[in-house]
Amino acid sequence: MDRQRWINLFAAIAAITVFGFALGLMFPLLSLVMEENGVTPKVIGYNTAMQPLGILVAGFIVPHMTRRFGTKPVAIAAAILTASLIVTYPFMPIFWGWFAMRLIQGFAVAILFSVSEAWVVEAASGPARSRIMAVYTGVLSLSFGLGPALISLTGIDTILPFFIGAAVLLAGTLPMFFYRQTEAFAPDSESSGLSIIGFARLAPILIVAVGMFAIIDAANLGLLPIYGVKKGLSRETAALMLTAFIAGNIVLQFPIGWIADHWSKRGMMSACAIATAIGSFLVPWAFATWLIWPVLIATGAASAGIYTLALAELGERFSGHELVAGTAAFSTMWGGAALLGALLGGLAIERFGPDGLPYAIAAVFLGFILAIAARTFLRGRAPTRV
Repeated sequence: MDRQRWINLFAAIAAITVFGFALGLMFPLLSLVMEENGVTPKVIGYNTAMQPLGILVAGFIVPHMTRRFGTKPVAIAAAILTASLIVTYPFMPIFWGWFAMRLIQGFAVAILFSVSEAWVVEAASGPARSRIMAVYTGVLSLSFGLGPALISLTGIDTILPFFIGAAVLLAGTLPMFFYRQTEAFAPDSESSGLSIIGFARLAPILIVAVGMFAIIDAANLGLLPIYGVKKGLSRETAALMLTAFIAGNIVLQFPIGWIADHWSKRGMMSACAIATAIGSFLVPWAFATWLIWPVLIATGAASAGIYTLALAELGERFSGHELVAGTAAFSTMWGGAALLGALLGGLAIERFGPDGLPYAIAAVFLGFILAIAARTFLRGRAPTRV
């Protein structure tokens, strides 16, 4: 890659990982604050679902915004809006005020991630694409993991974690100014472009893979700390469960990417789905022992591997504004599936107790694996275009 492409790649990864820290902080922070104030797990699940709902809505708008205004100004505006929302949470009523704010936050975050990931995927070209995307996912996961870890230092009883999250998020806008927008991402209001519906028709398997990742991601980001608290852990230790779930991506994404580059992206994606189902099923059995930490690490790494490989294949097949349409479609699918994951997780805890959360996730992934196996058996080899 030439020098400017490396600069673009660094700027995009640096920006999005800083935002990952802020978002990794906000998911458990808001859930734990609500739990401390007597909000039920079901309602916490509903509130968590507002952010994916905002992401779902934004996915239909992002491609049009970037074609009209360009990717860089749109991303910077979304970053500033998100930081403003974070510092407002402590001063708003926990109930209805937070529902509206999380919806808007989801909308802004979807814009930011769609654009930033398009930048990363476009810059990560060549035969090592899966490994580059694995490094990106690993660094992003590290930033997400540091967010919950901060809660163990600051607690949840002051406004300090909110202000730290906003300050770090604003710092994430600085690398964006070093990004040089390529011609492929320049404003083009004359073109109708590829819609996210059109993209979904071209790459349905990638869309479904993102959806599966989103279900476990949203359910655990919003409710895994609640699971730990209800199983008897302190709030600080429960937040570290989420850090462990994310931590495997830091060291295990690169091996996943290496295997995919040398073997098969689709084959590795299937293996990650099976490992995620098994790991989720084992969480309740391992909870009372030290094994809970490696189980969470392996399960988190496998689930994120599905997303890493979907991004790698996306970069091989699409470019320019079609790539933005693809990342927007990913965001939309993530929003819809994460909405399902948040609602499913909250209802599972409410109806079946804490262990309902990991068992529900395992059941969803098992259904996905069986559906793929049945499709393969009935249709033979899947067409290469999907």
